[in-house]
Amino acid sequence: MAKYFDVHPDNPQPRTIAQVADSIRADALIAYPTDSCYALGCRLGSRDGIERIRTIRHLDDRHHFTLVCQDFAQLGQFVRVDNDVFRAIKASTPGSYTFILPATKEVPRMLQHPKKKTVGVRIPDHVVTQALLSELGEPLLSSTLLLPDEDEPMTQGWEIKDRLDHVLDAVVDSGDCGTEPTTVINFWEGEAEIVRRGAGDVSRFE
Repeated sequence: MAKYFDVHPDNPQPRTIAQVADSIRADALIAYPTDSCYALGCRLGSRDGIERIRTIRHLDDRHHFTLVCQDFAQLGQFVRVDNDVFRAIKASTPGSYTFILPATKEVPRMLQHPKKKTVGVRIPDHVVTQALLSELGEPLLSSTLLLPDEDEPMTQGWEIKDRLDHVLDAVVDSGDCGTEPTTVINFWEGEAEIVRRGAGDVSRFE
C-alpha cells in the first residue's frame, strides 16, 4: 500500500516534506503534484524507479524522462546550455515547460535518449514541489502521470491512491492539480522545436 501524505498547498509542513524526501532517498516511487499536473517521481539514480515508471506508463527506451530541478543553477549541472538557449529558458522558468537538451556526464546513461544523449529538464512553479526539491537537494526523476489509453492525467491525490495503491510507494496530495502536461521544447540542435503544446505559452518559441 502507498503511504498517503496530505500536504498544505501554500505552507507545506516541513516534517511531512522531510518524510517524503526520506522515502525518495530509500528508493520510493511517488506521485506528486506540479504546476501542470501530477507526476511520477523517484531518486535520480533509481534503476528500479525507472523500470516501474516504464511499466506503469508502457514506455519504451526512446521516452525522454525529465529531471525536475529546484532552480537554474541545479539545472545547469545536468544539461549543456549555450547563451541563446540560456536566455530563452531563463525567461520561461519557473513554469510549465520541459526542455530537451544535451545531457552532461552527471546524468546516468539509463536516463539519456539512447541515440541523441539528451534529457528533459524543468523548473516547476509549485510551492509543494519546490519544498520537496529543496529538502531533497537534487532533482527528481519524473514522468507525467498519464496512464496508457487515457487522454488526461489524474487530478486528485485520493484517486491516484485508490487506483495505483499497488504500484506506488507514496502519494503526495496538496489539492487539485491541473490536467494539462507541460509544453515540451526540444533544443537538441540549438533551435526551438515545439514537441508538445501544453500548459506553457508557446508563442515565445514560434
